Order: sequence, then structure tokens, then C-alpha cells
Amino acid sequence: MPEVAPELESPEIEQERMPSMSFLDHLEELRKRIFHALIAVGCGMAVCWWYHIALFGFMQRPILDVLRHSGLPEKLVYSTPTEPFNLYLKVSALAGLFLTSPYVLYQVWLFISPGLYRKEKKYAVPFMVSTIFLFVAGGYFGYRVVYPAALDFLVGKMGTQFTPLINIHEYTDLFLTVILGLGLVFEMPVLIFFLALMGVVSAGWMWRNIRYAILVIFIIAGALAPTPDIGSMIVFASPMLVLYTISIGIAWFVHPTQRKAREARKSA
Repeated sequence: MPEVAPELESPEIEQERMPSMSFLDHLEELRKRIFHALIAVGCGMAVCWWYHIALFGFMQRPILDVLRHSGLPEKLVYSTPTEPFNLYLKVSALAGLFLTSPYVLYQVWLFISPGLYRKEKKYAVPFMVSTIFLFVAGGYFGYRVVYPAALDFLVGKMGTQFTPLINIHEYTDLFLTVILGLGLVFEMPVLIFFLALMGVVSAGWMWRNIRYAILVIFIIAGALAPTPDIGSMIVFASPMLVLYTISIGIAWFVHPTQRKAREARKSA
């Protein structure tokens, strides 16, 4: 049977067709998006550098509160002359990442969107809003809940009988691990959304494997938690378990099987 010429195809078929890209094209697109994202973060970092003193004051507030409540000296230390400068660079980079996160996540969308059908690209605005909200919410949760609780345990309960000499380098690395780690962890529903949208995972598969998911969640929580105690792991794992449960509902709603069923009911 002869093939239908491209100009004779119906608009519906034309609308459903996905643009094809070779492997090298994907690599070039990825390089382009990473480059644009890094330029944006660099610009954000330069802007935030003008406020590095105030930003570090915001970052060190949790440890100063714990030291004050424990009756300990409210001072951080450094061991090499370059540490304060490196500290301000890290603080400015983190603030720049959060400042430019809308543009960075937009670059992620531009990389993903060529692999979607045209009717699926309507999720651009929900993707941007949800990813930005979840990333900021994860960082805020880490700053307001997880990090103070960890410091209270480490310094306020376990270290009161000693004189603390808290190095700014180690403190900053711990802060970045908690804040960025939770910011990325909170993106789980968005990741599940796209995997389910493409039919890679389903709600049934996620529910059947929930015991393994809980195990993986606690392994990740143990790796990210600043303390080895079970309390810190539970604080980290609790929002991840809630997000996984929400993700099951998202997977059920956007999976191709459910979308086809809804379209069939509409056309009936």
C-alpha cells in the first residue's frame, strides 16, 4: 500500500508527530542548555556578591541561635586565610542559584520539550510553577526545620560539655548539603510526572514497589542527613514519603492509559 505523502497527512497526525533528534543533536542541545544555565547562575552569583555579608548573616543565624541558647561562644572560626573568601563565593553561588532558578528550570524544560507531543507541551506553565515552588519549598523546609533541628542535636545536646570551634568551611558545606539536597528531593513529583507522562512508570507499579521505595528513601535520607541518628533520618524521610504518595496520584492522572480513557469518555 503506498505511503501517504507528508502534505496529505491530516492536521491531527501532524499535530501528534514529535520532532526527531539524533543522539548528537541531543548532546548539542544539552550542552547549550547547561551553558545558558551556568551563565545565568554566574550572573546571579555576581549580583548576590554585593550582598554576601548579609547573606552569610542569614546563613549563620541557625548556628548562632543554637550557640546562644546553649550558652556557648557565638563565633565561627577559620583555619586558612582563603576560607572567608571561598565561603562568600559559595554563599553567593547558592543565592544566585535560587535567584535564577526560574531561568535554570526553563532551560530544563527547553531540553525536555522536544521529546513531547505538541499537546503535551501545554504543561509548560504548570512545570515552571511547580518546579520553582517545590525547589524553594525544599530549601525553606531545610532552613527552617531540618537544619535547626540537626544543629540543636549536634551542638545543643551533644556538644555542650565542650568548647566549640566550628570551622566556617565545614559549616558551609553542611548547610549547602542540607539546603540543596532538600531542594532537589522536593522535585520528586515533577520527575514522576514526566516519567508517567511518557509511560515509563505507572501508579500501579509505584504502589506495588512502595516497600522498595521506602527503603531507597531512607537510604537517601541517611546520606543527606547531617547526623546519623534515627531522628534526623525521619525528619528527612517524612517529606519524601509524603511526596512519593502524592506522586502516585500524579502518575495515575497523567499516565497514557488514563488520558486515553478520559478522551474516550469525552468522545462517547
